[in-house]
Amino acid sequence: MTEAPQPDLRDLKRPAFVLDACIMMSGLLRPLLLNLARTGLFDPLWTDKIGQEWQRNAARLWPIDPDLLKGEWQHMQAQFPAADMGDVTPHEITLKHTDRKDKHVAAAGIAAVLGAHVGSVSVLTWNIKDFSRSELRRQQLGLIDPDRLLSQWWPMHRGKLSEALDLTVAELVSSGRRQPEPMLDMLRRDRLFRLAGLYELAQKNPAGL
Repeated sequence: MTEAPQPDLRDLKRPAFVLDACIMMSGLLRPLLLNLARTGLFDPLWTDKIGQEWQRNAARLWPIDPDLLKGEWQHMQAQFPAADMGDVTPHEITLKHTDRKDKHVAAAGIAAVLGAHVGSVSVLTWNIKDFSRSELRRQQLGLIDPDRLLSQWWPMHRGKLSEALDLTVAELVSSGRRQPEPMLDMLRRDRLFRLAGLYELAQKNPAGL
């Protein structure tokens, strides 16, 4: 009996987000987002150029073996084979007002839109000022930072977010990449202040009353 073909992730109507290299730099945010993507909440998008930028910057800032970063990148590619938008250089030409160093990030989103991604497509970045929101809008792209996105998701997906947070922290601690510490401290250190506030309220009032 032959197995049924697996659906292409891009055929589903869930949103997609281009993960900028600055997003991947976070040892908490990157695995948290990937865990959320595994639940089907959204589709991650990237290019090899974004991945190489992340690995290069991470190896420069921290004493991390480049081979470990390369292995993590390969693991991400294997888990999300539809995420890589390939060579998006031709799409950079249409971007006139986005920072030169970040055009490749927006171009990945354009590639997804032109590739008929059914759901919405946005750039997820901390460097909002480096992108032209109006220019991205003309390309049918959104623009948002991770704290705002996660806090917007919280009312509808509180259970899924809470489970992903607990799982991510447990994985980090068990692997030795993080020492046990209060969740709020970890969120605030990663500039997830809105999410930290919502998480704190939920801990004080678990029933949400």
